[in-house]
Amino acid sequence: MDSDRSELRWGVEQRLEFIEFRLFWEGHVNRSDLMDQFGVSVNQASTDLNRYIGFAPENMVYDKSARTYVRGSEFRPQFLEPDASRYLTQLRSVADGILDREDSWIADLPTFASAPTPVRGVNPVTLRSVVGAIRRSEEVELKYQSLSSPEPRWRWIAPHAIAFDGFRWHSRAFCLTDECFKDFLLSRVLEIRAVRESQVTATDDEDWNSEVTLEIVPHPALSETQAKVIALDYGMRGGKAKIKVRRALLYYALRRLGLDTDPAARRPQDQQIVLLNSSEFGVPIPSASGSAIEGPSA
Repeated sequence: MDSDRSELRWGVEQRLEFIEFRLFWEGHVNRSDLMDQFGVSVNQASTDLNRYIGFAPENMVYDKSARTYVRGSEFRPQFLEPDASRYLTQLRSVADGILDREDSWIADLPTFASAPTPVRGVNPVTLRSVVGAIRRSEEVELKYQSLSSPEPRWRWIAPHAIAFDGFRWHSRAFCLTDECFKDFLLSRVLEIRAVRESQVTATDDEDWNSEVTLEIVPHPALSETQAKVIALDYGMRGGKAKIKVRRALLYYALRRLGLDTDPAARRPQDQQIVLLNSSEFGVPIPSASGSAIEGPSA
C-alpha cells in the first residue's frame, strides 16, 4: 500500500482524516460510517480503510466480534491533531442549528446543551450586498439605525471587512458621513439602495491593521490552587496567557473577557482574570487584597 501522503487527492485525505477523527473520539470506525458521511461505495470505503492501515498500521485493528475497526493501543494521529475546540465547536453548531446532525463527524453525540444566544436579525440580502461591496471595492448607501440618534439615517459607507464581537456581526467600514472608520452592526442596516466605486482602501484603517496583545493572569486574590485552575481554564503558560486582537476589536475583546470595568467591583472568584499590561489600555488591576491599583508599575 502506497504511504506517500503527497500524492493524495483532497477528497481522499479528507476521508482519511474522518477515519482518524472517529478512531480518536469514538474508538471505532467501519465502512458504513464512510458510506453514510461521504456517499461513497462499499468498494471505495474498503479501499479508504485499507489505505489508512497502510499509513498507520498500529492505529486500528479489526474486531471480528463487533465487525468494526477499533482504535489500536499504539494509536498515533497521522492526519489531524486531535482538537477539543473542534469537537466542542461541532457540538455547539449542532445545538444552535448551524450544523445538521448528519453533517457532524461525531457519531454518538453526548447529551449536551448551550446557553441560548439571541438570534441576530441580519437580512441575507443585506449581508450579500455588503460582502459583494467588500469584494468589488464598492461603497454602499444604506439606511442605518444608530442608537445615538432617534431616527435612522441614510449614509454612504465603504466596507472592507466583516467582524464578530462574540455576540453580533459587524461590517468594518469607512463612514463617508463621519469621515472615519467605524463598525456597523449588520442587524441595524434597514435598507440598501445604491452602490458606487470606492476610492477607500483597507490599508487606510490603522486600527484594523494593527494588533495589540492582552496579557491575562489569574486574579491575584485567588488562592494558589484556584489560580492553577484558572491558568488551566485559559491555557496559560508560566502563569499568564497572551491574546492578540486587532485594535479595532479591542473594546469588544475587553468586554467579552470582563476586563472593561474595574475588577475590584467583583469578587475574585467571579472576576477570575485580570489584565497584567492594563496600563497600556487604561484599565486598573486589583492587588492581592482586592483593591484596585493603576497597573503593574504602581
